[in-house]
Amino acid sequence: MAIMQFRAKRKPTGGKYKNTRVKKLNRMGNSPMLTKVGKKKAIQVNTKGGGEKKKLYAVDVANVYDPKTKKYSIEKIITTSLNPANRHFARRNIITKGSILETAKGKARITSRPGQEGSVNAVLIEKE
Repeated sequence: MAIMQFRAKRKPTGGKYKNTRVKKLNRMGNSPMLTKVGKKKAIQVNTKGGGEKKKLYAVDVANVYDPKTKKYSIEKIITTSLNPANRHFARRNIITKGSILETAKGKARITSRPGQEGSVNAVLIEKE
């Protein structure tokens, strides 16, 4: 079944809206891309307006920024330790923006959107 992005069928009171529109292709959405930790696998999709988007199915490295040294380095991802978007994502090793990763340098927070940007950018978290 197609995922459509428009107004709900019911009002806040519970009543139904009258159907004045029909389904159109420009209102169609996609299921979320749940990027996992693993060997790199990506696809390229065409977007509205002729653009392109790179989506990651799986990734094993991240671009990690160290605030102390102000340098970037490519680090291997060990596992997902915490994911505020959904607590079950951490168990399934799913990476989303804001999730915390275990890397060789330490814990890092994801600042990019891997399912939509095609890369994983992260910032090292200060140890308390």
